[in-house]
Amino acid sequence: MPASPSTARAINDRLALRLLQQQGPLTAGKLKQLTGLSRPTVADLVERLTVSGLITVVGESGEQRRGPNARLYGIVADRAHLAALDVRTESVSVIVADLLGRELAAESVPIGGDTGTGPALEQAVGLVERVVKEAGAERLHTVGIGAPGLIDPVTGELRDSTGLPEWHRRLVAALQERLPRARVTVENETNLAALAEQRDGAARGRDTFVLLWLGHGTGAAVVLDGTLRRGASGGTGEIGFLPVPGTDGLPSATDCADGFHSLAGATAVTELAARHGLSAEGAGSEGAGSEGSGPEGVGSEPVAAELVRAAVRATAGAAVSAAEDSAAASRFLDALADRVALGVASVVAVLDPGCVVLGGEIGKAGGEVLAARVAERVARMSPLRTEVRAGALGGRAVLRGALVTARDRAQDDLFAPPER
Repeated sequence: MPASPSTARAINDRLALRLLQQQGPLTAGKLKQLTGLSRPTVADLVERLTVSGLITVVGESGEQRRGPNARLYGIVADRAHLAALDVRTESVSVIVADLLGRELAAESVPIGGDTGTGPALEQAVGLVERVVKEAGAERLHTVGIGAPGLIDPVTGELRDSTGLPEWHRRLVAALQERLPRARVTVENETNLAALAEQRDGAARGRDTFVLLWLGHGTGAAVVLDGTLRRGASGGTGEIGFLPVPGTDGLPSATDCADGFHSLAGATAVTELAARHGLSAEGAGSEGAGSEGSGPEGVGSEPVAAELVRAAVRATAGAAVSAAEDSAAASRFLDALADRVALGVASVVAVLDPGCVVLGGEIGKAGGEVLAARVAERVARMSPLRTEVRAGALGGRAVLRGALVTARDRAQDDLFAPPER
């Protein structure tokens, strides 16, 4: 059944706007070339988008040539502003960006575990308002939140989870009350990290892959045939509960302490490093501010990630020698790879994704050195050919993913001009 004229116009408009977003300002002639549309159709959509305030003339092409120059059209970036939040157990990070995804302001604040629900909400919401004001974002359209825990596939809200503070579940409502004109949405942090790695990182160009999150906790995000899979209850990828050898018992429905989490979470990684003679003292400062928003201290994501980075530096490339510390670092990385490979092999056996990205602060810190070790072990454990890649974005992946989803949702709304 052919599309109606209004549907065809909307499709053409969105195609043109996506091209302007991805490639920057373009002339009408270039839009014609890239879209394959006729000259009159392109002229009509350019006029329609200009009148709607979505695009404007931003310059001219061929300014060094004689004669008239073609106008360059670009998206009106401040037509809408976006906010992205990375909500951790004891901290919140916020960035505010324009419609093109350009960051305008950013800030993080710690929220202690003993902070009451009301004060914690006030700190988090106050941070968002402060960053929005600093960015000069007068048109806040969408707020995207990345948070740990399960997202109810029916309501789109965080489900009640043991071990997570109450203010997490109440944050969406609190933001919606204080920012009534903005759309506020929440998504599982690991899912957002996967979307970010697919858009800008290690999974670029892949429409089927799994991201294994290695940070304070563990998780997995599953993308199959270009679609993020959430499962019947929103729990796809809760790999921390995976029963694995090497633990003291079995995980329970309310506690993953004896599952994969107990082998590959940040606390477990820090303890493993200590057993191999790698000290956490002095190791956390380099990674604390650059990769994650978690608090400093033994067992935190920054410290665990820095221990992995230190081990990689000691064993990588031509610098490898018979030095005592390099031998200890190599043994630590081998032991860590043994653990991570258990989770990867389990995912591969069930999903056969062809590619697994080691994400989070620890996955990024391990880089290709850890990824290669894991890939070698998985190849021995599974007949299914699997590429193991190091995540490119680390702890920033959650914020990047929240921003990507906020921008997509805003554009879905804004890039559908009303019929004339």
